[in-house]
Amino acid sequence: MLVSILHRVTGDGLALVGLAMLVWWLGALAGGPDAYADFIAVATSPIGYIVLVGLSWAFFTHMMSGLRHFVLDIGAGYELRTNKMWSIASPILAILLTAAFWAVILLR
Repeated sequence: MLVSILHRVTGDGLALVGLAMLVWWLGALAGGPDAYADFIAVATSPIGYIVLVGLSWAFFTHMMSGLRHFVLDIGAGYELRTNKMWSIASPILAILLTAAFWAVILLR
């Protein structure tokens, strides 16, 4: 149940917050160097990093849940033990992927 709820919430979050960030970024690109510098200043602030980490976590959570549902749609993974294992593993893998993603970005 939690994986299903997370899938819906992260999909909505990506659609709303992700779209807002994308439109703001594109508008800043079109607005010139000063507008882009303002966008970068906000995006690299502590609040900006929280939003960006949240968006990447939502992306990886939604992706892992979507892959789990894809496997279920092809008829595999319906055994109770397997289904429960992937329900637990999906959010954990999403957290690990988010941490690895940000480690690559911040440590390069």
